Amino acid sequence: MRVDLLSREYPPEVYGGAGVHMEYLSRELRRLADVRVRCFGGPREEPGVSAYRIPGGLETANPALQVLGVDLEMAAACEGADVVHSHTWYANFAGHVAKLLYGMPHVITTHSLEPLRPWKAEQLGGGYRISSWAERTALEAADAVVAVSEGMRRDVLAAYPGIAPEKVSVIHNGIDTVEYAPDHGHDALRKHGVDPARPYVVFVGRITRQKGLVHLLHAARSFDPGAQLVLCAGAPDTPEIAEEVTGLVRGLKRDGVVWISEMLPKHEVIQLLTHATVFVCPSVYEPMGIVNLEAMACETAVVATATGGIPEVVADGETGLLVPIGQRPDGEPRDPDAFAAELASRVNALLADPGRAAALGRAGRARAVEHFSWERIAERTLELYSTLV
Repeated sequence: MRVDLLSREYPPEVYGGAGVHMEYLSRELRRLADVRVRCFGGPREEPGVSAYRIPGGLETANPALQVLGVDLEMAAACEGADVVHSHTWYANFAGHVAKLLYGMPHVITTHSLEPLRPWKAEQLGGGYRISSWAERTALEAADAVVAVSEGMRRDVLAAYPGIAPEKVSVIHNGIDTVEYAPDHGHDALRKHGVDPARPYVVFVGRITRQKGLVHLLHAARSFDPGAQLVLCAGAPDTPEIAEEVTGLVRGLKRDGVVWISEMLPKHEVIQLLTHATVFVCPSVYEPMGIVNLEAMACETAVVATATGGIPEVVADGETGLLVPIGQRPDGEPRDPDAFAAELASRVNALLADPGRAAALGRAGRARAVEHFSWERIAERTLELYSTLV
């Protein structure tokens, strides 16, 4: 069986969970099928991987139009595939066009949904209406939809009631627990100015409304002053949110704030996660959150928002602590101050009890190993393809 996987992200150009998913799903699927990867960006040297740049004439167009231009070139290249499988709205239109053009089934994995990310209008302007149209058109016509969590499945069916429920399956994201494992070296800490002798709280994620970094920075005002705060945060969605985050970081009246804005090599992220007392995921929208699995696999306790698919990953009181959030329709907390206070309370509880934090971390790794294998995820994905061809 030939499977064409379509995505904006693919290594080394990865900035979010969909790119991580693509890296490991493609690796495992190659053991089972003929897999071709089609992605955005610069040339890739990996066999079976083709990358596509913005077509000439669209370099200054709205980003959403640039995406559709790339999608058309990707779709044209899918001739001969038995199945096309697209990831995120950036590639959904390519899969939809390939389905229409060549008649093969189209599978979509939903890592997020445009109706639940209204802040994207800040980034895309009118292009947000185009991205929403492309996603809706592709999803409603897809032969099968994969949700990365039960929470995501509920969101898909609520946002797009025209999709038949039997078309939507749940196949969770996974984690490579051989690669993501505790690394007790200190070279990455020394390189970035993190003191290994002091406890620290770590955040890993993009600077976007979705990831809730602004709420974390408000909460950090109340963190135990003896703890460091390490922010692996870059790729801001807009100049406005970049300016807001910069102002909040500068306004923290505490010692030991380390802000790493560049994309880090994987081994450095693993080491920073390993030594953290607490990993914090303050997201206001998170269909699943692979980064929580990465922290758990590194034996680090997690404090995360109780939203989306996160409660399916982080077992409250067993592998971490969940923070309740009463949400407005746009996902933001109805009471931001209360949310920040709850976030700070749970972080401080683990900073004050490192033994408990360590126990939660050990339980987190055990859960990651037992329940979230990429090998099994690839097998289930292939089983889904087999029902369509």
